[in-house]
Amino acid sequence: MRGELIPVWRDTWQAIWRPLSHHADAPDDLFVELFREFASPPTAPAEPPTPPPEAFDASGELVQQEFVAAREAYLLARADYEAKVIKYEEAIAGRDSHIAFRRLLMDSTRTEVAAIDLLERAYVVIGGFGIEGLRNRYFVLVEQFLEKYSLRYDLRRPFSLQPTITGIFAGLIRSLRDVTRQDAHLHQMMVEFEEAIRDLRAGTTANRIKTCIQKQVNLLEAIGRLCPNVNQQTLGAICDQLGTWPHNTVKEAMKNLYRFASDYPGIRHGGNPNNALRNIEMRDMVAMTVLLAGFAPYLSHQLDSDVAYRGQ
Repeated sequence: MRGELIPVWRDTWQAIWRPLSHHADAPDDLFVELFREFASPPTAPAEPPTPPPEAFDASGELVQQEFVAAREAYLLARADYEAKVIKYEEAIAGRDSHIAFRRLLMDSTRTEVAAIDLLERAYVVIGGFGIEGLRNRYFVLVEQFLEKYSLRYDLRRPFSLQPTITGIFAGLIRSLRDVTRQDAHLHQMMVEFEEAIRDLRAGTTANRIKTCIQKQVNLLEAIGRLCPNVNQQTLGAICDQLGTWPHNTVKEAMKNLYRFASDYPGIRHGGNPNNALRNIEMRDMVAMTVLLAGFAPYLSHQLDSDVAYRGQ
């Protein structure tokens, strides 16, 4: 499974930004411009509402606790705002701008989409200096970072992070895990499926391969049952109740995979030995695992396909 950016995002400082700043042609205001691009000016806190006359005592002192607390909270927020303004203006002026940019990297980049956006926009900022060697150095550093951590992206010129096929599949499985974690029953079924996959290390026997397929079909069946307006119990009947199919042939493909699991001896039922063309093999486990996982977006109303493609 190819990793995403966020788990290794802190390493970008040593792997990308510091080496870039040490480039022979790196301008002195490199981090100033990067910080200016991504940092929003601090926002002043809203002033608390004006207390009514009854909030004051006879000597004119504010005593009503609700308004006293609001004023104290505002004063604290105002002091914090003023401190942030000083830091912001210092960074824009070039004082410790590398520290400010590093803090921005670590504190403000929380999602995969935000990380990709930052890397791509930074290329535009760096290109604005008009230094071809610096721009190319940045490209190479990001490319090396992606290769080192086997991330789920390819870097394309001029500068665009594109999801890979393996990355999309990894994103799909991660999204499927996220869905199953929300329900104790689904979570247990996901665990059993993954355990069946791991059990193959002890030997790729026909029985273990059948168990893998069985566990995955059972998992998809349980996921489908949770879809709105579904009241059927078997995967084939569930498919007929779902309105997610782009074409009837896609629905029939899923139903045929279910029929295979039900009809082949020893997967879900006794099956029909006369319909088995050969013994089940490892290639069947790989093919079925990929095919069945690929139908998950049709069977789950909670799985976000865009997240599976782009990352969270």
